[in-house]
Amino acid sequence: MAETTNGALLDVRDLAVEFDSRGGAPARALRGIDLSIARGEIRGLVGESGSGKTVTSTCVMGLLPTPPARITAGEVLFKGRNLLALSAEERRRVRGREIAMVFQEPSRYLNPAFRIGTQITEMLELHLGMRKAEAFTRATELARLVGLGGERKVLASYPHELSGGMKQRAMIAMAICCNPSLLIADEPTTALDVTLQLQILRLILRLRESFGMGILFISHDLRLVRIVADSVSVIYAGKIIESAPREELFRSPLHPYTRLLLLSIPAARNRGARLRAIPGRVPDAQAVPAGCAFHPRCPLAEELCARVMPESREHGLGHAAGGHAIACHFVEKKWPD
Repeated sequence: MAETTNGALLDVRDLAVEFDSRGGAPARALRGIDLSIARGEIRGLVGESGSGKTVTSTCVMGLLPTPPARITAGEVLFKGRNLLALSAEERRRVRGREIAMVFQEPSRYLNPAFRIGTQITEMLELHLGMRKAEAFTRATELARLVGLGGERKVLASYPHELSGGMKQRAMIAMAICCNPSLLIADEPTTALDVTLQLQILRLILRLRESFGMGILFISHDLRLVRIVADSVSVIYAGKIIESAPREELFRSPLHPYTRLLLLSIPAARNRGARLRAIPGRVPDAQAVPAGCAFHPRCPLAEELCARVMPESREHGLGHAAGGHAIACHFVEKKWPD
């Protein structure tokens, strides 16, 4: 099957999503998202809570509740097909088989009434047509691959009998069991301690090397994104405001929001110093400001920012990984002291 015209495995174009609300204006959760992932690439998607990260992932997966959600514009191209134009049955065949997702709270998505092994083997039987014995053998291999020691005991366990880290590994085993081309990891380490976080991140890197899958890694934590991502997109109020190869973004952030996010990361060299916070908060999706949505919080904002939404444009010479795109009127403006 052909890939998208720009060579991307996934190409999200100008995607807009609204949620109906009772007696008020619709909530504009996504306001024209552009996002692409190449085969074998890990793309980080970063932003504060409420910025649109999870809505983006659930839209790609076809899991948006409609109503109240409504896709008002855009395309989601996967291997050349617009997923938004597929029937419900066609989307079900893609979901789990070709695109899979790891959620941030595995306890909410693992069925408490079924053993872990049953939940994995059902995926294999449904999507790949395996017989029970063959599916169980594959489930055992997957449990070993994701680092679930004592595979047979774990497969015979119910979710409540596993630790948080083991449940997340089981969730990853379910996600990769059909060897999907695209894996979406939505805050996969949120409830884990630092040691387990690093273990899950290393596992994600190993899976990319083993299967060559593209990965959308969603997080609010730039430190985690720097460990795993090849490229990073920063989202704010339902809009991608900066995208760049990982090292360029961390070395030379251009958008004021990205710069402030990086400044808010605790650093060992600043031990004892007060953390720098971004003033204000992400705007409510029912009341997104005109112009650049970040302008009420931005130290560089001018009158133009409150009137005109900046278009995303390439900055500098760009890179093979996708260049450095920025949506800001005053990229070259001097940062205030």
